[in-house]
Amino acid sequence: MRSLSELSALAKSDFVIEAIIEKIESKLQIFKALDEITPVKAILASNTSSLSITKIASATRRPGKVIGMHFMNPVPVMNLVEIVRGFATSDDTHEKTRLLTQSLAKTAVTVNDSPGFVSNRLLMPMINEAIFSVMEGVASADAVDAVMKLGMNHPIGPLALADMIGLDVCLFTMEVLHSGLGDPKYRPCPLLRRMVDAGHLGRKSGQGFYKY
Repeated sequence: MRSLSELSALAKSDFVIEAIIEKIESKLQIFKALDEITPVKAILASNTSSLSITKIASATRRPGKVIGMHFMNPVPVMNLVEIVRGFATSDDTHEKTRLLTQSLAKTAVTVNDSPGFVSNRLLMPMINEAIFSVMEGVASADAVDAVMKLGMNHPIGPLALADMIGLDVCLFTMEVLHSGLGDPKYRPCPLLRRMVDAGHLGRKSGQGFYKY
């Protein structure tokens, strides 16, 4: 997390977007600090891809001014921003966030606070099921990706996409879905766990379902 002296540069900000590591403890710590440093009128947004905006807002004295702005990766290419309303997010905060998103030439889609929101609630189980297909010998990684690209018109296969996202991030998000929704269908694939334990994290480690 940035030091308090570095965060003090935000003391006159009207809108702050946080994009630190996906750990709830770190998010709570930085939002508590931002709440103390920024003006009372400032909106505090999180770029989290799966964590609870309501929980993050609880670290502040302004839950009505806390909101999610989940930019899709890679940000320069992808047009969507998933705007996430927490339990207490005000209409004014939502509207200002929507307008800011439009000013960035992005498309805003509003969803309510739930584990994984919409994007990762749909995407990660697909990736997880693709990994199960490899683990169970249904098909190779190449074959699974080819089916989804050529048969379902996806621009990239789920396993190549998992490598791009990071297998550790995929595992973390599946764990958030599994614990938050309590449904066994979100159980992370054992092969995903083994690959993360082995340090095969995808592109960033040079090895995942493919070699880089």
